Amino acid sequence: MGSENREKEEKRRPRILCLHGFRTSGVILKKQVEKWPRSVLDGLDLVFVDAPFPAQGKSDVETVFDPPYFEWFQFNKEFTEYTNFDECLAYIEDCMIKHGPIDGLLGFSQGAILSAALAGLQAQGVALTKVPKIKFAIIIGGAKLRAPLLAEKAYSSPIQCPSIHFLGETDFLKQYGIELLDSFVDHSVINHPKGHTVPRLDEKGLPIMLSFVERIQLGITDKEEEQEL
Repeated sequence: MGSENREKEEKRRPRILCLHGFRTSGVILKKQVEKWPRSVLDGLDLVFVDAPFPAQGKSDVETVFDPPYFEWFQFNKEFTEYTNFDECLAYIEDCMIKHGPIDGLLGFSQGAILSAALAGLQAQGVALTKVPKIKFAIIIGGAKLRAPLLAEKAYSSPIQCPSIHFLGETDFLKQYGIELLDSFVDHSVINHPKGHTVPRLDEKGLPIMLSFVERIQLGITDKEEEQEL
């Protein structure tokens, strides 16, 4: 009976809060991610939400996806000063409570920058203090925060949760995505030939992603069993 229970437990899908890109939406990210094969998607419980602020300018996806568009926070031209960042963190924490328990984060572009930083900020006790620890992060086209005080907090210590990072060959953020890898102790990488986009999973990337999905499925089960003991 124990082995049967274990088998059922192993099939629990990790619940993931998905954070979309700058001036897009949860609906748009859902369409982007659904290009992945069922073998990946069926193993994940994905929750898509809109960022808290309506887009305050033109969206780069206007010719591809319909509005409305949203943004997580605002920034200056140098990306070193942010507006409404604390409000953004509070909003994400509320989403994690509303849709929780959330096991991990998936983010693209601005959402990826946030997802990576949140893991570090939570570990330092300065964000997401009302919700369980982030157990993993899926980072697509990510980079580090560049606001000095926030960066110091987010990356002051190596981030322990497992992560998988998508790096596009022609992505304008690729170099910054590579720099982000140094902040994660336990990371996997999927390289793809595209630019700043959520790529399809090819014959090289798919096995890496499937392995990561299997790992996080087992990881959340192991943590739950530890809590029961």
